[in-house]
Amino acid sequence: MRRVRPSVRPSRRAPGAGPTAALALASSLALAGCSAVGAPSAGGSDESSAPAGTDVAATTYPLTLDNCGFDVTFDAAPEKVVTIKSSTTEMMLALGLGDRIVGTAFPDGAVAERWADVAADLPAVATPLADKVPGAEAVLTLEPDLVYAGWESNLTAEGAGDRSTLQQLGVQTYVSPSACKDEAYKPDPLTFDDVFAEITEAGQVFDVAGTAEDLVAAQRAGLDAVEPDDRGLTALWYSSGSDIPYVGAGTGAPQMIMDAVGLENIAASVRDTWTPFSFEEIIAADPDVIVLVDSAWNTAQSKIDALQANPATANLTAVREDRFLTVPFPATEAGVRNVDAVEDLGAQLAALTVS
Repeated sequence: MRRVRPSVRPSRRAPGAGPTAALALASSLALAGCSAVGAPSAGGSDESSAPAGTDVAATTYPLTLDNCGFDVTFDAAPEKVVTIKSSTTEMMLALGLGDRIVGTAFPDGAVAERWADVAADLPAVATPLADKVPGAEAVLTLEPDLVYAGWESNLTAEGAGDRSTLQQLGVQTYVSPSACKDEAYKPDPLTFDDVFAEITEAGQVFDVAGTAEDLVAAQRAGLDAVEPDDRGLTALWYSSGSDIPYVGAGTGAPQMIMDAVGLENIAASVRDTWTPFSFEEIIAADPDVIVLVDSAWNTAQSKIDALQANPATANLTAVREDRFLTVPFPATEAGVRNVDAVEDLGAQLAALTVS
């Protein structure tokens, strides 16, 4: 389980080993050769209106966290942060910390509308460092004191840098706990308590525990206000793939969101966050509803067109009756957009006529 403990350890950053010196050391630590892999609703806040919590203790530093089995020590609140994946960028924005972002990468889509104006005024958010995982050299050039990653796989020698090496260079790393892969750490299944726990932990890291507490309270209120559909409808969560669909399985954010809106996932028996799922299995289950993930590179409409054009799927009940729900890609991974997804899908589902 995740453990949080104040630490009396000395700083891991040696004198003179700041990120500028790190660039000179990078080659000896097998990083210099890395290149980029590829170059409004309840629960939100923004730079100007993030609420301040009351009677919340300030963070005591040094703070050591067991993050996916990797010890991370913060001697102070991070001031220069590189975020990888939309979920981490939007976590920073939701906590009113956008001015600490010095670089973003691997965006899954547009920033949520409630943060759009703030994001537009932040060059690091408005113009990402890379469309995919950035290389270590590009990350280190920004001299961050933290890399906040949505996936563990973002932090490798071939990507933004492996965690141990970055730590030696004075750059701490933090992975969204919901994305931990080790069996002892990964949520099984993911719950909203896990999502809210990351908000709380991020608030502790950045010494904004009051803002995090208020954000969690607002998100809980938004979630509690959604009335789950009681019609017993089955659903397919279709993310991508044409020959073999890639769908939401039984332990991740898609399952968590479907549970909250009252949909029965036809792939729930697969103990994973996402899984390949054959058209034969989909046809056999004949879901009442299909939830389509909408992204710039694989739009919901393109999946609808393919399902309607394929003789094998054109007769699915959901396709024949035009029972499609859509969710933006950034809301499909664990983070501050999940409650939005529940509210949005709940409204779409309530408006859906099922004879």
